[in-house]
Amino acid sequence: MTDLPSLEEMLAAAHVVTLPMRVRFRGVTEREAVLLKGPRGWAEWAPFPEYGDADAARWLLASVELGWGEVPAPVRIEVGVNATVPAVGPGEVEGVLATFDARRTAKVKVAERGQSLTDDVARVTEVRRVLGPDARIRVDANGAWSVADAAEALTALFRVGLEYAEQPCATVEELAALRLALARAGVDVPIAADESIRRAEDPLRVAREGAADLVVVKVAPLGGVARALAIVEACGLPAVVSSALDTSVGLAGGVALAAALPQLDHDCGLGTAALLAADVVPDPLLPRAGTLTTDRAQEARDGVDPRRVAAYRSGAERQQWWRERLGRAHAHLAAQV
Repeated sequence: MTDLPSLEEMLAAAHVVTLPMRVRFRGVTEREAVLLKGPRGWAEWAPFPEYGDADAARWLLASVELGWGEVPAPVRIEVGVNATVPAVGPGEVEGVLATFDARRTAKVKVAERGQSLTDDVARVTEVRRVLGPDARIRVDANGAWSVADAAEALTALFRVGLEYAEQPCATVEELAALRLALARAGVDVPIAADESIRRAEDPLRVAREGAADLVVVKVAPLGGVARALAIVEACGLPAVVSSALDTSVGLAGGVALAAALPQLDHDCGLGTAALLAADVVPDPLLPRAGTLTTDRAQEARDGVDPRRVAAYRSGAERQQWWRERLGRAHAHLAAQV
């Protein structure tokens, strides 16, 4: 593990920015992030505001690894990337997909609060129409369905053709029950665990209890590339790497993880820079022909533009909020050393 820098050093390296979103995503219309300029390069720390200090501390570990340490060596230089479709109406789907140079795989948000299964089916059906019969479509419910609701929804969406369903239910027990219910009903939709991995005290439980067919891993919530690799190895399940609505700097960490996985059979959710209306680098880390490369990821980390950082600098109140939060997360880590 990389030695934890002092709080004073990290505060001196911190730049808080607020970036506008192109579309509402997970209820977010602006993305706040802390950029940290460490001796090994730029890193990002951006735990969502509702997360507690323990979660925020794990995100900080990932920032320390990227900015002050070293990441594991890659075994590939190119990573396939999926498009991401927020919970928009069918009429907006084609416009969203047009922002992604990644058209063979799409992840579609479902189970949005205030929407119905009819809305979800219409959205996924439109994605299928736009991308064609050979595209791979996965859905993400962020744990919002009950087992019964998930079984009903995935039975309906199965007819459109799904690669897998990401975190359809909230708990490990529910995921296991859902897998059994789908198998009994002859609905062949693999289950991927996301929140049950990245926000769990015991991320290996999904594998032990047969609750998932694959795992979704994210660098920041799991505490860095090395820690995420160890979790994937211990789970023994296929893995997909996804982002946490990062800037291009954070996405570069996701590319490092995807490039270092011993086996990678699925396109990764690392194209979300397309959801930002502004970024901190002149050339955002967007897929080209559906892929990202390790070279471009490094260019993103090296290419942070001070003028953009200044232009999107958060207001004084948010600066103070994030700096105080950084202090609490740092103290949480320091207490564990």
